[in-house]
Parts: sequence; C-alpha cells; structure tokens
Amino acid sequence: MDRPDLTGRTALVTGSAKGLGSDCIEALARCGADVVVHYHTSEEEATALADTLSAQFGVNSLAVGADVTEPDEVNALFSTIEAERGPVDLLVNNVGRFAPEDWETMDWDVWKNVLETNFNATCLCSKRALQTMRDAAYGRIVNIGYAGAEKGLVNPTNFPYFVAKTGVLMFTRMLAADTQHEGITVNAVSPYVIETSDAFPDSLPRGRAATTDDVIDPILFFLGGPEYISGENVEVDGGWLPESV
Repeated sequence: MDRPDLTGRTALVTGSAKGLGSDCIEALARCGADVVVHYHTSEEEATALADTLSAQFGVNSLAVGADVTEPDEVNALFSTIEAERGPVDLLVNNVGRFAPEDWETMDWDVWKNVLETNFNATCLCSKRALQTMRDAAYGRIVNIGYAGAEKGLVNPTNFPYFVAKTGVLMFTRMLAADTQHEGITVNAVSPYVIETSDAFPDSLPRGRAATTDDVIDPILFFLGGPEYISGENVEVDGGWLPESV
C-alpha cells in the first residue's frame, strides 16, 4: 500500500526496541515522522535503533525508557518527549506481555503483568497523550489487540491475555466515542499469529503467519488516514475462524 506522508508529526510506539514495535517505528520513520523508540529494559537496542533511524531517514529520533504500567513513569515519558520533540501526535500502544501458561498454575506476578502491560499501559498512555492531543484538536491512536478478542474466544492457556485484549477493544471503542468531536481517532489492529511470535500453532490460515508488514499496513492507514474512521478494529488473521479455541 502507499505509505502516508507523516512529515512534521511526532510518533511514539511503546515497546519499540524489538519485534513488531521496532518494525513499526522504522515504518513511521520511513514516512517522515519524528520517532520515539520506547523501551523498558532494552536500552541498548533502543538507543542503537534511534541512532540508525536518524542516520538512515533523516528524522529526529529519541530513545526513552519507562515502565508504562506506572502512572508516574508514563507522565515522565511524555514530559520528556514534549520537552525534546514536542507533543505526541501519533501513538501506537504496542506493549503487551504474552505468557502461554495455564491460568491455574500461572504465577500471580505473571498474571498481573499480563493484564497491566496489555490493558493498563494502553489506558495510561492514551490518557496522557490526550492531554496534548485535545489541545491541538488532532491525534491518532492505534491500539494493538488480538484477533480472538473480536470473536469472543477464551482459552485456559494465557487467559488474562484474552481478558486484557478484550478490554483493549472495549477501551478503543469507548475512547473513539469520547473523542469524536475533538479531531482525534482511536482504532485497533488485531493480529492472530505474527512471524516474530515465539510459538506457532500446528495450522495457520493461508499456510503462514502474518508478516510485520501485514500488521503495519493497517496501522499506517489509521495513523495517516481519514478523520471519520474511528472506533474500528482490523483483524489481521488471514480469515482465521477456528471451530474451537
């Protein structure tokens, strides 16, 4: 697809030092956006990526660390960006732990972290971004969901992940309605299995996992797309419709 021109926009992708997040932040830099590479523990990778994006695409880039499950750290993250690069125009809530363990034997700290990184972090970052987006009467937020959430599927394995992603979808639609008169759009992109995933099921739709480009294309559409599309969810699942979970 044609990539949008995002020159002059400041973009933040949470969890963008590695995996899908790093590919997404690179795509935004290719579109001309000034980019913020967010990390929690991967400082070395984030700093190297930010330097590479600046050199390769001639954009302003910045690596900033924060635990986005903590309100004070989220506020510090955005305050640093605003001081160094100006307000965030484009936000992709990508952070989210995946822990494929049975719900009954899952350690409680893991359970909480799955919920906090997938759901709480999405809400906290969106809430803080809205402080400046509302002032500017402009903003684009894309939340990363999961294809099973739209279908209402649950599974004893990694149950809190399903709960969190269902919450992300509900939050997306609530926030779209809440910002409908403010020049802001809020949408979701929900993949099934991506090529960067740690584990794969025995059978995949179309015989393959989604590429990162398969996921990034709708993200870029929402970030550079029309104001009248908000509250939508695009499932990137190849037509996946299992008989059971």
